[in-house]
Amino acid sequence: YGVDITEIDGFDNLQDPRGILKTVSAHAAALYGSAQSFLLVNGGTGGILAAVKSAVRPGDTIVMARNCHKSVYNAVELFGLRPVYILPETDASGIARSIRPEQLRAALCAHPDASLVVLTSPTYEGVVSDIRQIVDIAHEKNVPVLVDSAHGAHLGFSEYFPPSAAACGADLVVTSLHKTLPALTQCALALLSGKLIEPERLREAVTVFQTSSPSYVLLSSIDRCVELMEAGSERLFDAYIKNLKDFDERIKGLEKLRVICHGGDNLKCHKSVFMFDPGKLVIETRGTDLSGADLAGLLRGIHRIELEMAGPDYAVAMTSVADEAAHLERLAGALCVIDDAAKKKSTKKAVTLSALPEARMTASEAAGQIGVYTPLGIASGRMALEYVWAYPPGIPFLVPGEIVTDDVIGRITQLEETGVAVKSTKGRLPSIYSMAV
Repeated sequence: YGVDITEIDGFDNLQDPRGILKTVSAHAAALYGSAQSFLLVNGGTGGILAAVKSAVRPGDTIVMARNCHKSVYNAVELFGLRPVYILPETDASGIARSIRPEQLRAALCAHPDASLVVLTSPTYEGVVSDIRQIVDIAHEKNVPVLVDSAHGAHLGFSEYFPPSAAACGADLVVTSLHKTLPALTQCALALLSGKLIEPERLREAVTVFQTSSPSYVLLSSIDRCVELMEAGSERLFDAYIKNLKDFDERIKGLEKLRVICHGGDNLKCHKSVFMFDPGKLVIETRGTDLSGADLAGLLRGIHRIELEMAGPDYAVAMTSVADEAAHLERLAGALCVIDDAAKKKSTKKAVTLSALPEARMTASEAAGQIGVYTPLGIASGRMALEYVWAYPPGIPFLVPGEIVTDDVIGRITQLEETGVAVKSTKGRLPSIYSMAV
């Protein structure tokens, strides 16, 4: 309680920074090579909503990757936007690959009225898109690019990692310091560069989605994180990289489990993946008698290691500069033990969206419709009036206004059968709030 102050004399005002908070913002912008930065204490979600608002007018068309976080979908609904989706390819485990520049070029040619491009890089699983080329294509059409880089706050501090989205020329970047750097939960930044977005519009939008009573505990954590990276990033990342390389050596003998782009695996093994963030340890169980949830359960129950998330055929461990060598050594040893005990087994390919569901309405239009709760088994062909997503990572695979398909039903069923939590807006799965069309 002693440090939980408010906007008292000498401590500035986040809604109109002129003193110490303005200084922190300037340091954060310089750290990432952006023109301006805005401190966020409502997490990356508030930053995404503000960034979208700063770039569009109600009713605009935007081009967005289908695997965007639900905060982007919320922005689409709030501002009555018309989304044009780019559907990334997926691998056999259901992991989305990079957004290809030619996909964006085709979308912008088909929709020359688009006012914004939005994509996620790196993704929750560490997949990075060619942001530099994507930005160049969008800028040819005078369209700004927003990159949700919530899981990429650590990028750009070493050539061992992919470059940051800001360094690749993105106009708007939202990055969550708390996910991959030492900062308290909810600490994030909105970064602005270029001339396509008016700084005043972003500032105004941030004040809409940011609390008017910001926590100075969180603001001081942002300040401390930025200061830490300014003063000691080279030392921290040298140790971090060594730990990851030692982990790679330790797991090279895995025969059944596979850690993407680690150990005996490399980028060449993954078609349509531009780059990969080595800070993500994506452990594939495909081809074994284990699901991702089984793996997470073994690591938690026997080895006392908590993972970030688990899917049907893989699980994700997040790493950072805060991890010690002993932590990664322990994980590597546990994986070797589990690998020895695992049995090989043929596995069905993950059920993924081979094509986008047909949209009969925008999410905004669907929000005003009255429906009924329909059991999943008989919902095919009806129009969804709610979002459905797996959490984490919170990426919707069904959006209000879209027709429920057998693919979607199969995906929900498969996820639930393997222990993955599937959520919906109304919270009544396995019934979907929908209407006949």
